[in-house]
Amino acid sequence: MVEGLHTKALQYLHRLGIVHRDVKPANILLDKNLSPHLADFGLAEYKKDLKHVSVENWKSSGKPTGGFHKKNMVGTLVYMAPEILRKDVHTEKSDVYSFGITVKIHLALSSRLHYLHLRVDDKLHIIGVVPYTDLRAEAQAHTVLEMKYTEQQLTAAVVSEGLRPVLAGPESRAPQSLLLLIQRCWDPIPENRPSFDDIVKELGSIIESVNVVQDDEKIPGKSDTSNDQGLNDLNDINTYQETVNWFRQGEVLSKTAPSNLSKWSDASSYHLAYHPKLTWGSFATCGRRETMEDTHVLMPNLCNEKDIHLFGIFDGHRGAAAAEFSARALPGFLQALGSASSPSDALSESFVKTDVAFRNELISQRNSKGVQKDSHPGCTAAAALIVQNKLFVANAGDCRTILCRGGLSIALSVDHVASRTDERERVIREGGLVKWQVDTWRVGSAALQVTRSIGDADLKPAVTAEPEMTETTLTSEDEYLVMASDGLWDVMSNEEVVGIIKDTVKEPGMCSKRLATEAAERGSKDNITVIVVFLRPVSTAERIY
Repeated sequence: MVEGLHTKALQYLHRLGIVHRDVKPANILLDKNLSPHLADFGLAEYKKDLKHVSVENWKSSGKPTGGFHKKNMVGTLVYMAPEILRKDVHTEKSDVYSFGITVKIHLALSSRLHYLHLRVDDKLHIIGVVPYTDLRAEAQAHTVLEMKYTEQQLTAAVVSEGLRPVLAGPESRAPQSLLLLIQRCWDPIPENRPSFDDIVKELGSIIESVNVVQDDEKIPGKSDTSNDQGLNDLNDINTYQETVNWFRQGEVLSKTAPSNLSKWSDASSYHLAYHPKLTWGSFATCGRRETMEDTHVLMPNLCNEKDIHLFGIFDGHRGAAAAEFSARALPGFLQALGSASSPSDALSESFVKTDVAFRNELISQRNSKGVQKDSHPGCTAAAALIVQNKLFVANAGDCRTILCRGGLSIALSVDHVASRTDERERVIREGGLVKWQVDTWRVGSAALQVTRSIGDADLKPAVTAEPEMTETTLTSEDEYLVMASDGLWDVMSNEEVVGIIKDTVKEPGMCSKRLATEAAERGSKDNITVIVVFLRPVSTAERIY
């Protein structure tokens, strides 16, 4: 086990009187033999030097900088012990706390450790394992960012409320003795935490017991000659499959769907109706997130019909799978439904069919071990369908669509969030659990803020995929359409969006980028995706008075 090796490094440091002060996965490097090496001693200090710091001065000095700050509140927030968050001085027991959080992450990572040539922290970025997330049992919360903790809220929760990551359940096959050791390591009282002499001894016993069990349950094809303890917890690697390409899964479904949208175009009234002249662009950024879970589609002239256009945004949570699948599957369902349904009905039904298809595909992949058993990814979605002079908008979740008409913003969707009384009551009627968590109302053990989405199988039917629809007749007064994921709307109002576009060169890609950039500068903590569709001819050269 990796813990059994890098723990000895920490034991060695502590015997020398050195405190590392930044124990975390990013500072554990694996060589080609999977042997771990403790790294990054830039914050390490001799304990005797730390004792000279005046705790009273440190606490009363506010937010120190430079060298003084280096000797005090340092490290990485989510791995910091409660006493450090209270501005106490680092001790060996603070390293023990950080070690406990790190081991918890390794347990979540071990069954999915596929990218063996990467540093541990890089694997975490790819797989999405971070503290305060449980990938081995039902997800009780998303990442700290998904739960929208601010640094102050996280600090308060760790120090005052005893917040800790969710430990692995029995299905993880983690030894109960190891889980108990982790809990002791992150005990709120430093004196109750074990020393690294104790930890090394206990881990030795745990590793020995695991090896005995493995000898009794030999895995076919597994080498018996390796002496590397780093491989002991990687039994599932031989059966681990490549991450599912959800874009491809949705695309396959799209290609099998027959397409016929010609009936939507009413030739008899063509010469009487107003015809918008479209230009479009988009911009997407990961923002402050480590992974990108948004996807979007720009599909002008759908099925080669010159007056039918589709634009959509899919904002994933608990992974990008649902968003990636939906971006390919939903247009296919829409095209298939076009021959028998009105545009509004077809768009609404395509949401529901995409949801069902994704959940069925997830079950299929789970049965073939392509995805984890307790994985329940989902996504919010917004789609705009333009048919001649009619604009149909479907929304499920907290992506948002607005129309600028005569210089004023018109909301074409309403966010589906648990803080809405009517949505909260609907979820409860459908058998869902809604409770106040952290800073707002949330749904189920997954602590989902939204009340409608594609996927999220563990929250169905309460979290429905059925979208709310709006239909708008476009006129010459309509200037442009803006669609965006909640990363934009978290920090910007509808009116502010219109104001920014007014002062931006009228090129849709540039407008999209400016909105996303402005949202990032305002502190948005989410992925940000923006689509801007101009509905009438515009010039990139304007007179400014």
